[in-house]
Amino acid sequence: MKQTFAILIIGLLLIGCKVKTSNEKETQEKKVVFNQVLADELSKMAEVDQIAAYIPQGDYKKMTNEQWNSFKDSVFTTHQKRVKQVFDNFGFPGYDLVGEKGSSDFWLIVQHSDHVPEFQLEVLKKMKKEVDKGNANSRTYGLLVDRVKLNTGQAQIYGTQLAYNMEICQAYPRNLADSINVNKRRKEIGLEPLEEYLNDMTEMHFEMSKEFYAKKGVTKPKLYKTE
Repeated sequence: MKQTFAILIIGLLLIGCKVKTSNEKETQEKKVVFNQVLADELSKMAEVDQIAAYIPQGDYKKMTNEQWNSFKDSVFTTHQKRVKQVFDNFGFPGYDLVGEKGSSDFWLIVQHSDHVPEFQLEVLKKMKKEVDKGNANSRTYGLLVDRVKLNTGQAQIYGTQLAYNMEICQAYPRNLADSINVNKRRKEIGLEPLEEYLNDMTEMHFEMSKEFYAKKGVTKPKLYKTE
């Protein structure tokens, strides 16, 4: 009888330990402290990243092509090394760690890290987990999916990565898989129909390149029909 009672007590203690351990794990998983310093750093990096990703503006117009390309390469390489450190420490930074803007800024820098597609793929896998938890943006996730697909020799699936017909000023998706069902896939992650996206990007491209198209006699962009 005493032996049975002792075994029962030990069993209860073990169960209690398991419950405590489980609760401790849940608490640890929930303990993500907002990191304002990191969010501010990512914001500053993203600003420079956008300058490098855009056409030369202001004083940057004075650079030669060689100088501009060197500047761009330096920005993308330096920033990728830093976000790699962030990624190694935190995984994909979600809203809880750096806010929506900070998370978007991190994504932007990764999106432009085409020189290391294997790193982009690593980030993509971790980002998917945060998207599933509602802790990262599903739309920008789709843009990174397509970027990784193309950078690894595959067809993209959401049609977010574009090229332009410079004769008529019209955007079109590069190497798109299963184009018939693309809008269904886009809707699943919160993206607008492809035709609307292409028209928005076409109009933006036209505004950026008006001087070029004026020389070709193109006075307006070629848009797609939308429903």
